[in-house]
Amino acid sequence: MAERYPRDLSGYGPNPPDANWPGGAKIAVQFVLNFEEGGENCLLHGDAASEAFLSDIPGAAPWDGQRHWNMESIYDYGARAGFWRLHRMFTKADVPLTIYGVASALARAPEQVAAMQDAGWEIASHGLKWVEHKDMEEDEERAAIAEAIRLHTEVVGTAPRGWYTGRCSMNTLRLVAETGKFDYISDVYDDDLPHWVNVAGRDQLVIPYTLEANDMRFAATPGYVTGGQFFDYLKDAFDLLYSEGEAGAPKMLSIGLHCRLIGRPGKAAGLQRFLDYIQGFEGVWCARRIDIAEHWAQAHPPVHYRRPSEMSRSEFTTNYGGVFEHSPWVAERAFELELGPVHDRAIGLHNALCRSFRSASDAERLGVLIAHPDLAGKLAAAKQLTAESTQEQASAGLDALTDAEREAFTRLNATYTERFGFPFIIAVKDYDKLGILDAFQERLQRSSEDEFAEACRQVERIALYRLKDLLP
Repeated sequence: MAERYPRDLSGYGPNPPDANWPGGAKIAVQFVLNFEEGGENCLLHGDAASEAFLSDIPGAAPWDGQRHWNMESIYDYGARAGFWRLHRMFTKADVPLTIYGVASALARAPEQVAAMQDAGWEIASHGLKWVEHKDMEEDEERAAIAEAIRLHTEVVGTAPRGWYTGRCSMNTLRLVAETGKFDYISDVYDDDLPHWVNVAGRDQLVIPYTLEANDMRFAATPGYVTGGQFFDYLKDAFDLLYSEGEAGAPKMLSIGLHCRLIGRPGKAAGLQRFLDYIQGFEGVWCARRIDIAEHWAQAHPPVHYRRPSEMSRSEFTTNYGGVFEHSPWVAERAFELELGPVHDRAIGLHNALCRSFRSASDAERLGVLIAHPDLAGKLAAAKQLTAESTQEQASAGLDALTDAEREAFTRLNATYTERFGFPFIIAVKDYDKLGILDAFQERLQRSSEDEFAEACRQVERIALYRLKDLLP
């Protein structure tokens, strides 16, 4: 197997699916409240140092072997005061939340858990502890995931259906998907819409999260300083996505919150302004992430097809060796490239095949040109064209010529081949009969160098049409 590149840099491409949000909503707005207080790094929790992440302490650093009283009290504020301010704000607005709940933090917050449940909020898993996972051994992280699910279920009474680690490792998404227990995972930031990934041998829905429409920017540089700045950013994001929804391409706006950050009065005021702002729009679906997951699974289930980047050499060549007429070597060389998910659709694979064709010698490319049949020539009459060529020529009506038309094509084919040394090649799906005849006459006037380049471009164009018949 040649080297494969796992990242998907294409996504939905230029034509994202219609989200088809319930009620014809133009935008889905999804608020997440991270509940981490009591689950952060702390000597009381068995950690080697104090927490240093996402607080109002400038330049905070871990204190090895010591408790950090100021840091602990800032986290305490989130649970003691910030949570309840946000609880009042969202229940009054009748806007549901998804809680990213650190299991050990939930276990230390029975009153807050009860309030979440009474409000009908979703409580998704935010891992066992609010700690870094990047250096965890795979078995250690797997065990932590299992314990997070167990403790969450014990504390909340139901198992989590969504997952977000946040401070994750390269193994996290796979290890969580391996459990088979989650309707969605949110440890990605790669899109404005949910999408499916094939991981750990199963289709896993991922609902992208956000680190920019997120109050964590109050604790980062550059970041927000005032609640008004947070409001302005959320408003701009909402307005643009809402306009896209009005244009027929509805998206999702994720907003990330933390009790100890946005729960402070000066910051909360900006959030309140945003909640008030979106109440003035029609077609806004404020949903929990599990609601979005259920909708997406029903409206946009995973699509299964054999993906080129996952094929063996023989399967790849069998499937795509005829895309360039009678020239399987083009596919064989393309297989050796750094293929990945971006090559699993027609446009992407076309680029890989064209790279092989373009990097070939002139003699090799000439061989591809010579392999093409004459238009409406003897092979067509004898029904000896490839299936692809037969269909293509028929699409332009070349299988139903009058005697005069057939005589014209025969004459032009002979003149062209004698002049250039290869058959006249054109992507017939772009033309009708008259257009093809006009192109014949025009291209006969070109230099050999220019026409060789044009014939190669037409070969690539034909290949694209053939791939579009095979792949999304």
